[in-house]
Amino acid sequence: MPVSCGPDKRETTMGKLRIEGSFVALITPFNADGSVDFGAFRTLLDWHAANGTAAVLIMGSTGEVSMLAPEERREIVEKTAAMKDGRMHFFYGCTGPSTAATIKYLAHAKAVGADGAILAAPAYICAPEDDIEAYFAECADAVELPIGIYNNPPRVKSDLHWDHLLRLLRHPNIVVLKESTTRVGQVAQVLAARPDAAVMCCDSPNLGLVVPTMSLGGHGTANMTGNLDPAGMALLSKPWADPAQSEVFRETYLRLLPLLHFTYSAINPVAVKSLMKAVGLPAGDLRRPLSGLKPDHLAKGVQIVRDLGLDARYGWRLPQALALAAE
Repeated sequence: MPVSCGPDKRETTMGKLRIEGSFVALITPFNADGSVDFGAFRTLLDWHAANGTAAVLIMGSTGEVSMLAPEERREIVEKTAAMKDGRMHFFYGCTGPSTAATIKYLAHAKAVGADGAILAAPAYICAPEDDIEAYFAECADAVELPIGIYNNPPRVKSDLHWDHLLRLLRHPNIVVLKESTTRVGQVAQVLAARPDAAVMCCDSPNLGLVVPTMSLGGHGTANMTGNLDPAGMALLSKPWADPAQSEVFRETYLRLLPLLHFTYSAINPVAVKSLMKAVGLPAGDLRRPLSGLKPDHLAKGVQIVRDLGLDARYGWRLPQALALAAE
């Protein structure tokens, strides 16, 4: 049965945070000893702000959140939230293994200064959709913090219908929907209802949602390719406020298509983090049991960077990267 949050929680949506543009799911950088590299976090956050990223998600699946210890998760929120300077919104992955655990992560994030949180369904349990709607609603009721909900059935199996989503988007604390299904019709139904929330989609070209979402009035992309080309993804993710933006979008999307395909050519975030390290960005290694790309696979990504001119744009030294890819 649909779950109500209670009239006191849904009386008004005035003052909702609205995010538009490129919402980048950031990697978690690690030191050589496997610890979290907070100096690298600061470098990456500054780079994103300077290149047009509107918001970052720290500790999503791209941030290897499932392999972070609870104390690491709390430390990351505390130390990165202290780095905010007003240029971007800082959201955090606060999904726990249960409703109670998720609420604890949300309360901690709010207490230390997070701008918001992104929640997915808890992993592995494959709960029924009505239970997941209730989970999102209970979490949003519990903590006064802007929340984004991530409909990601490939990872968590639960797949919310637009009826579930539209009920949830009426909640004053739920401000973003990230959709990662292949159903254009679902995105259309949500946007047709004009909810008071940002509707965004995953940037995977295999899902095929970016073009229809933006053309139907979507507010941006919640992407991982911005880890490699934040300026390009910022351009791609601008809402279509006028006809000229549709032309900018088309040219940008077709140009970036090889990079989009590459970033989804291995399980997230293997391709992104491997290529970041190859071009000299402070990413560090993946946490085991994940490992980096094989040299021939990585070399294809380096060539895409060269073809797109990202080395010149961002000052990367590709000869070194090519040598790394050939090892």
